[in-house]
Amino acid sequence: MNAFYQKNISEEVNSLPEEEAKHCIQVLRHKIGDEVLILDGIGGKHIAVITDISKKSCQYQITSSSYTIRKKFRIHLAIAPTKNIDRMQWLVEKLTEIGVDEVSLIQTQNSERRKIRMDRLEKKALSALKQSKNPFLPKINGLMDIDSLINNSSSDQKLIAHVAENHMYIGEALQPNKDVTILIGPEGDFSEKEVSTALKNGFIPVSLGSNTLRTETAGLTACCATNLLNKY
Repeated sequence: MNAFYQKNISEEVNSLPEEEAKHCIQVLRHKIGDEVLILDGIGGKHIAVITDISKKSCQYQITSSSYTIRKKFRIHLAIAPTKNIDRMQWLVEKLTEIGVDEVSLIQTQNSERRKIRMDRLEKKALSALKQSKNPFLPKINGLMDIDSLINNSSSDQKLIAHVAENHMYIGEALQPNKDVTILIGPEGDFSEKEVSTALKNGFIPVSLGSNTLRTETAGLTACCATNLLNKY
């Protein structure tokens, strides 16, 4: 069943957003009477029947709904965006598929990218939401200074992955069913000052393994490790 996204769904007849409607009608060739899945991004999955269509409009009536309760823990990945935006879009896609709750893009001393188009990342997240049928759309925050992120983090667990010897493996540092914020730096790693600031604010240094990982690989690895620990 094809999935579409719409927030603020009512119990009455609804209309898909224009872009979603055009995809439904012009690309997928849906017709009146077809059954579709509507995701609201906040836990709801709604089975609906198309009731009316036009060139840019698609109305539907919900026939049944189910709601998913959020998991007991939240994953917040704070990561320096890569120079190649395609790699960041790939990461957002995968993070949405595995159920990461929040992604923050951080500006660091060694960051390779100083500007980023949020609309591209948000579009990729929506596409992944529909493909995976994940009931929750992750929150994606625009570029912010790393110090701001560090000083305002309130997660139960705060981890920073950077290149150094003898750090505890992330799987050993994580605690189940607790919110976690994970810091991932750029290809040039965090500066000594940034690491020091993080440690002073309660972040624990962790290792992601013996190999040197690309930024996006490190972010995905850390989030997968968290999910596996929680058997999610």
